[in-house]
Amino acid sequence: QVQLVESGGGLVQAGGSLRLSCAASGLSFSMYAMGWFRQAPGKEREFVAAINRSGGGESVQGRFSISRDNAKNTVYLQMNSLKPEDTAVYVCAAKVSSGRSYYYTTAPDYNYWGQGTQVTVSS
Repeated sequence: QVQLVESGGGLVQAGGSLRLSCAASGLSFSMYAMGWFRQAPGKEREFVAAINRSGGGESVQGRFSISRDNAKNTVYLQMNSLKPEDTAVYVCAAKVSSGRSYYYTTAPDYNYWGQGTQVTVSS
């Protein structure tokens, strides 16, 4: 059974930093591209960052960066200079990927989803 478990969310003041983690189990982690999405109340889910099997990726916000540790089956999202508009539930997702260089930026691409972790940024 595939499980993706996020952690590291919380309450932070504007300008602060958080590092989110997503621990994967029940899958061959190195065979999966990973992504982070977020959803704020009343808004649609939006893409935040994605990473391919080789560790290359992109993030929408230049203040955020994504990385992975295949030995720990974990993907990270480092968020710096946080703003109140970053407040949302952050969810990680996994997609089996035959190519080491592919990453994915749209939600329907992904096979598995975590439950999410709340990030609240106060002004």
